[in-house]
Amino acid sequence: MTILFYVLLFLHIVGASMVVGIWIANMKTPTVHPRQRDGAFVQLITGIAMMGILPILHNQNPAEFDPNYFKLGIKFAVGLAVAVLAVIGARKAKKGEAVSTGLAHSVGGLGLLNVAIATLWQ
Repeated sequence: MTILFYVLLFLHIVGASMVVGIWIANMKTPTVHPRQRDGAFVQLITGIAMMGILPILHNQNPAEFDPNYFKLGIKFAVGLAVAVLAVIGARKAKKGEAVSTGLAHSVGGLGLLNVAIATLWQ
């Protein structure tokens, strides 16, 4: 179960890098890329899966796996916001409509906020 958790964590980080990396790459001409939407969904799916595994891992090793459900709830809410905004932006881009700078920066900025919450909140 521990190996599965760390594989999911790896994929979760890949999803975050898709959201934030594409945002940074397009900083001069802000837009929302469909891969940012995909990365947001990867993060949501792997995050939910890790939340489901955490109680089992906590029973096996309470010192290493001690979930902070308040923190995880905030991360889920921010991740859900990123996914919704990424879907809106990707649909606009696909239709050829202009994606507002605020929308593009919201997707990337909230993605970066989620990374900050994950790493800085101990």
